[in-house]
Amino acid sequence: MPRIGRVVLPNYPHHVVQRGHNKQVVFVEEADYRYYLNTLEAFKALYDVQVYAFCLMTNHVHLILQPGEAIAGLGQLMKRLAGRQTRFVNRQDARSGTLWEGRYKSSPIETDAYLLACCRYVELNPVRARMTDAPASYPWSSYRRHVGADDTLDWLDIDPCYEALGSTASERAARYREFARGAIPQGEWTLIREAVQRGQLTGGQRFADQVEAILSRRIENRRRGRPCKPVGPGEVGGK
Repeated sequence: MPRIGRVVLPNYPHHVVQRGHNKQVVFVEEADYRYYLNTLEAFKALYDVQVYAFCLMTNHVHLILQPGEAIAGLGQLMKRLAGRQTRFVNRQDARSGTLWEGRYKSSPIETDAYLLACCRYVELNPVRARMTDAPASYPWSSYRRHVGADDTLDWLDIDPCYEALGSTASERAARYREFARGAIPQGEWTLIREAVQRGQLTGGQRFADQVEAILSRRIENRRRGRPCKPVGPGEVGGK
């Protein structure tokens, strides 16, 4: 079957997933995780890609990335990440061959309705995988930065939805912590997971219509979920 054409939009966030070849482990030692993050920090500006959230699991990565006007930057950054990590691991383990699946998966995100939800989904991966009971105890995600507990990740970009959580850094951190601990709307995780697996949009029909207008072609969006309500004053997540 022919590949589904990847949908990449300029100045929109994208949920990106890349897995190890045949689901093999790609991060073993602390140095493996640090090398990947150092590459991400070093090259994101070169390719004009903003990094809003990440989670490095043992055999795959989740990233929330936003390309600029040149949408090719997203693919170029992912190629650089995969290539440098492969060479690093091969040198460390005296091995050869590929480390990653040949093609990463991505899904454009409807910013106002789903961006915070996607960040939460990414950062709660270790909890869902039962690797930890609390996201703050997992060192290889952006969660600690978002809740004000890690100032070493100051290279992360602040997305507009996170910035809207409060007028100060401490207020934003507290509100995001509440959001991450809040109830997950029914079907939210399924929608986010299936959207990126299928290379479809993470959003509703209005977003699909907007994307069709931008690209001048039909966009298939099989699953249509109810947008998670934006966090307002005194609100946390949804029911």
